[in-house]
Amino acid sequence: MPELPEAEVVRRGLARWVVGRRLDEVTVLDARSLRRHDDGVASFVSELTGSRVLAAVRRGKFLWFPLAGATGSTEGATTADGPVAAADSTAVDCAVSVAEPVPRRALVAHLGMSGQLLMQSSYLPEPKHLKVRLRLDGPGPSEETPDELRFVDQRIFGGMYVADLVPTSDAGPGGFGSALPVLPAAAAHIARDVLDPAWSPADFHRALTRLPGGRERTTGIKRVILDQGVISGVGNIYADEALWEARLHYDKPAARLRRPQSEALLEALIEVMQRALDEGGTSFDSLYVNVNGESGYFARSLQAYGREGQPCRRCARPMVREAFMGRSSYRCTNCQRRPRLQRSHSKKV
Repeated sequence: MPELPEAEVVRRGLARWVVGRRLDEVTVLDARSLRRHDDGVASFVSELTGSRVLAAVRRGKFLWFPLAGATGSTEGATTADGPVAAADSTAVDCAVSVAEPVPRRALVAHLGMSGQLLMQSSYLPEPKHLKVRLRLDGPGPSEETPDELRFVDQRIFGGMYVADLVPTSDAGPGGFGSALPVLPAAAAHIARDVLDPAWSPADFHRALTRLPGGRERTTGIKRVILDQGVISGVGNIYADEALWEARLHYDKPAARLRRPQSEALLEALIEVMQRALDEGGTSFDSLYVNVNGESGYFARSLQAYGREGQPCRRCARPMVREAFMGRSSYRCTNCQRRPRLQRSHSKKV
């Protein structure tokens, strides 16, 4: 399943090609990919056709595209480099200005286990397992400026739907790619991720070690960082990588993390995510590719995940694989030692 770096690689690729462009034609080839859309295929097609994409936004693994109606435009939309014209399909990223009217609806895409969002030219053969095809306005067909966004999904665990945008609980930006304080209702429970500048070391430490009511978290640290309601976008692979970097055992009780340890873990998560982004994400098979259909190469740089029986790259002791929540955890037997049981201080009566 794609994790945060893979979702961000896809978002960045889509921002380059779709922001500011109009959806001229919408074709649904498999209605099962619209099962999260409330009003059926006809409604999906009708609402999207003629709409203009204002931004490509992500929180955790959720991707969405705020929409302006058929008569709307992207005048006033901005990037880090300044305003974006309505027909500018080459902008690398776009954040709709908070001074502009807040869009009320968005196209939401969830990749699930095998979903792919591919930018391709309409003259190219349709890929196997194509579910939804969105024809964009502007130049095309050519390799340089593709004119179709194609949603491909082999296992049909992902999907697309149009949804209302709701205010964020903290009045901050909904996600990467937009300054607007709105996000789809389905993503409202998803916490911010480690790449979000809104996180501070103090906030991170508090979220890891304390429940919302203030009580201590007694569960293991890996369970906590996999909880999308605490911190989003961290999956099994990157959790193991960050815990190895921070020299932490996955079962260490979260409440026992000292501040320097939580800061080391935050730094490790950020470093691992950034490295994965630089290498295009992690691809173990053909199910994860970027918008150009290319695989990521971070799997070649893994320090912990999948290295059972191999020497630790830090101390040369053997790496082990252990069962964890129906999956696997990989750790070094020396650098990430199992936490000691706390002694009871209660007196015998």
